[in-house]
Amino acid sequence: MNLLARYLAGQVLVASGFVLLALLVLFAFFDVIQELGSLGRNNYGLGQAAVVVLLSIPGHLYEILPVAALIGTLFALSRLVGNSEYAVMRVSGLSNWRVAGYFSVIGVLLSLLVLLLGEYVAPWSDQAAQRYKLSATRSVVAQQFRSGLWVKDGSAFINVREVMPDNTLRGLEIYGFDADGRLGWIRSADEAKWRNDQTWDLRQVMETRFEADGIRATRSAHQDWQSVLTPDILSVLLVAPEKMSGRTLWRYIAHLKANGQKASRYELALWSKFISPFVIPIMMLIAMPFAIQGPRAGGTSSKIFIGILAGLGFHLLSRLFGHLGLLNDWPAIVVSLLPLLIFLAIALAGIRWVDRR
Repeated sequence: MNLLARYLAGQVLVASGFVLLALLVLFAFFDVIQELGSLGRNNYGLGQAAVVVLLSIPGHLYEILPVAALIGTLFALSRLVGNSEYAVMRVSGLSNWRVAGYFSVIGVLLSLLVLLLGEYVAPWSDQAAQRYKLSATRSVVAQQFRSGLWVKDGSAFINVREVMPDNTLRGLEIYGFDADGRLGWIRSADEAKWRNDQTWDLRQVMETRFEADGIRATRSAHQDWQSVLTPDILSVLLVAPEKMSGRTLWRYIAHLKANGQKASRYELALWSKFISPFVIPIMMLIAMPFAIQGPRAGGTSSKIFIGILAGLGFHLLSRLFGHLGLLNDWPAIVVSLLPLLIFLAIALAGIRWVDRR
């Protein structure tokens, strides 16, 4: 990378870093306001709220880095244009397309960083924040219906009254059906704890079997149980699909398909997980036409405002395609890629238009 490329990269990264810091502080402030409503519930105080807010920061970082890159690129380039530094670079033989190439490389490197952050750090921190808050307020993870949580496991149906923050299941009932669809047995347990050997430890178990010669009931203090219902599946209850890791999404999609259930929303979240980070170089390219038009096209503040509108437009377009895709069962990869391709075409057209002026 030559001197001009390093200089441009430094200016853009520093500006994006300041914007990112400001946005993180803003989002943390909103989180603090939101957590104030939970203060006083059992052991949940200011210290616990601060921990939850801090654990939420990696998730916000994953979400707002593309916007920070867009505003940072606009600010840095507008300042270079206003100081006539960009004009000197152009006279020295630096073309707009070469600058676009530099920004694309920087953006792809940032995208890879965001991809790792979204796969390993953000999902863990979001789940840890939720578990910590649930534990401090002594709440349950999920109770989706009045009868509890329902999960299909092959020919059996699992009903869990309560899922605790440490993945303990309470009020567990398993209904087993035979090949003809008749109820063959019912197994109930007061509690189930996860073991490291990939099995559940059922406690205070009551099993009732419906046989041809009558009904047989047995009791036991402990019983091993293997099921598709694992802590990874239960983690789906803690965070939205968009905040889950790709590995968890993949396993949950496989679980849903194996049980004949619709997985469109989770497939869309999986593809978006790996495609959305690469919006960063596109955002940086979109910033170029607005920033390099010169001082007569408006001040830095007006350019940043236009850039924010462009970023908001991309977000709204992605949401629109996401909802349309779910309603019409469009392929998830198409729904995820189409907004990026549309904005990439707009960015390249804008650079070409500015280059010809």
